[in-house]
Amino acid sequence: MWEPIAQHIRHATQQPFDLQSPRSVSGGCINRGYHLQDSQGRNYFAKLNNPGLAEMFAAEALGLQQIQAAQAVTVPTPICWGSTDQAAYLVLEWLDLGGSSGPAAATLGRQLAQLHRRAVSGQGFGWDRNNTIGSTPQLNPWTADWAEFWAEQRIGYQLKLGRRQGGHFPQGSRLLDRIPQLLADHHPQASLVHGDLWGGNGAVLRSGAPVIFDPAVYYGDREVDLAMTELFGGFSAAFYGGYRAEWPLDSGYDRRKPLYNLYHILNHFNLFGGSYESQANALIDRLLSTPIDSYRPLAPDRSGTIGHDRA
Repeated sequence: MWEPIAQHIRHATQQPFDLQSPRSVSGGCINRGYHLQDSQGRNYFAKLNNPGLAEMFAAEALGLQQIQAAQAVTVPTPICWGSTDQAAYLVLEWLDLGGSSGPAAATLGRQLAQLHRRAVSGQGFGWDRNNTIGSTPQLNPWTADWAEFWAEQRIGYQLKLGRRQGGHFPQGSRLLDRIPQLLADHHPQASLVHGDLWGGNGAVLRSGAPVIFDPAVYYGDREVDLAMTELFGGFSAAFYGGYRAEWPLDSGYDRRKPLYNLYHILNHFNLFGGSYESQANALIDRLLSTPIDSYRPLAPDRSGTIGHDRA
């Protein structure tokens, strides 16, 4: 299995690469990770999965390249990707992790805001291809209306998958009907988002620079990234301070946040089952019980500016 991958690395880098014994690296629950090194000290990181999942890795590589193109935040450089008879693979730049997270948190917040501001789409919401969130398909057809995209391609699709898995979401259809109202007064730009930004998908290089990885990119409301950082923890107050210093959040973010995080709770049910079903239903009930008027924009203050919620 390894020789075709080593050959692909040589072809992609135009450098010799005599692969030594690959070393398994822990950390992921979807793919198998390996540290690849040769006798000259060249290092790469390889992700492996079943042979039929080459398109998943191709989409991830393209997402990393698009984030890199914005020149805002560090991500690992994709080296090569493909499949052998035994495995699909994605080879990435090896990152020397282990720096202090303190000063890097505010930097990451500023850089994420810069990514959201710089990388925007004129085609609406979606992406040029479908990809995955974890190992779940993520559908990205270009859609002009954000509420329609979120209802149909995110919440609606996950509910459909969840019911196939045996999940029971009695208020799911009511919520789908209500999403256009919940987002009626919110008109975000279509920013390139990481799409799966929880604490485990970020780190700090020994140089002190923050880095993010394992994206599930598409063009959407920038708030989906901020919302997920709060779902599973792992981001400090300095991160949010850095983001807001670069680009303050729109009024009503705290009220939209549960709707955005419902997508990930439903996806976790589809991936892992268990208590995520009850969490999803509790979140759906909360969203349905919130008066629509609370989603209206705040009135301008005396200076003529809109107030901002605090996460």
